[in-house]
Amino acid sequence: MVENIFEELFVRYPSLTVCRDSIYKAYLLLKNCYDNSGKVLCCGNGGSSADCDHLVGELMKGFLKKRPLTQSEKSSFSDKKTAEGLQKALAAISLTTQSGLMTAFENDCDPSLVFAQQVYAYARSYDVLIAFSTSGNSANIVSALDAAKASGISCIAVTGCEESMCSKLSDVCIRLPENETFKIQELTLPVYHCLAAMIEETYFTE
Repeated sequence: MVENIFEELFVRYPSLTVCRDSIYKAYLLLKNCYDNSGKVLCCGNGGSSADCDHLVGELMKGFLKKRPLTQSEKSSFSDKKTAEGLQKALAAISLTTQSGLMTAFENDCDPSLVFAQQVYAYARSYDVLIAFSTSGNSANIVSALDAAKASGISCIAVTGCEESMCSKLSDVCIRLPENETFKIQELTLPVYHCLAAMIEETYFTE
């Protein structure tokens, strides 16, 4: 059950108890997104970029569950092997992986707007932007949040414990109880694993 997954996080990582409300609110934003056929956009720098890719991997294929297609869905395929091999996905895009677009934009335009450009292009109703920034003040992350708000989509920020531009711009800010980069990163992974597990549990039974 979703509640069991949620509670286990705080048993394993008691320090995250201070983030309890914000983590659950983040889950509710993700549920609203997927209830309405939205998608998740993720952005971050360095280790946070890797977190984007990791989270998208957990959403776009089976994480703790197999997520097989239904028989009705399988019947649409001419190749049985393809139908049997595919898994249901929770639509998500890592904005940090599009090297051709990113290098072109950074060469020709303001590099600090590289994620904002993608958010502005991709954002549709009910989408959610998840922005990872240990400082909470990275210029390109702040601009991405600004573009998300201008586009009318919800924003989740994952930062360190300090008040920041990200915490001011996001609908939900998970302010992890650390202020050193590597320690913030160590707590980031269990948080998004928990969110991925909760949202998967919500939509998939196998």
